[in-house]
Amino acid sequence: MAKHQAEELFDAELADIPPEMRWREWMGRVEAVIFASPKPVGRETLVRVVGRDCSIDLLIADIRDELRGRPYELVSVAGGWQHRTKKSYAAAIRTATGLGGADSKALSQSESLVLLCIGYFQPITRAELGAVFGKEVSRDTIGHLRKLGFLAAGPRSPQPGAPYTYVTTPAFLSEFGFETLRDLPDFEKLEDAGLLSKERLLTGDIPLAGLGESDADDGSGDGADDESDDAVPKHAKLADGAAAGDNKAPSE
Repeated sequence: MAKHQAEELFDAELADIPPEMRWREWMGRVEAVIFASPKPVGRETLVRVVGRDCSIDLLIADIRDELRGRPYELVSVAGGWQHRTKKSYAAAIRTATGLGGADSKALSQSESLVLLCIGYFQPITRAELGAVFGKEVSRDTIGHLRKLGFLAAGPRSPQPGAPYTYVTTPAFLSEFGFETLRDLPDFEKLEDAGLLSKERLLTGDIPLAGLGESDADDGSGDGADDESDDAVPKHAKLADGAAAGDNKAPSE
């Protein structure tokens, strides 16, 4: 009740003050809300503090103009906006604070390829992933990607047994700097650049250590994961679509 009353009392439109002052106040509100949030802030959230008649896109553009030359910027990611430090300051931040060093979410080669495949072909079942790679994809690999927050269960597939499908999450978009799935690198361009080959994926010609390791609970293997793989920076795995880290630390 108290929250509802506070929302009613909050003056989002600011109709009683001059236009220039109103615009400055809206810019301040939007930047403050985005700065205070630990995750990307969507349009509907910002509308609560500026009203529906205000152009969020123009506000964002003006805020970005004011941030030029600063060590951080306002980026569009995961369907919202977030402050992030610029890559060029990564070394300075790492030296001073240790942040942005060892990546707790670094993925193995096989995990990166599975995640990339799900990103392109979602919703997709584990069996369908196995068909793409020519070998079974471990439950442990899927489980680790889910534990990192990059995957979620999708709708059940209209196949016998109605298996669950897997889809990527907003955390996946945020981690790799994509605003939407449309920002994923063009598959054909990756092939043309020699970074990915659909034929090699389908024939299993790309080394995918760990993908064939199954889990004990389904009786098809020992459930070992991909820890023996060399951990490779995930941004390199997803080609050129990566972006900077979050608003507290650089990504590299």
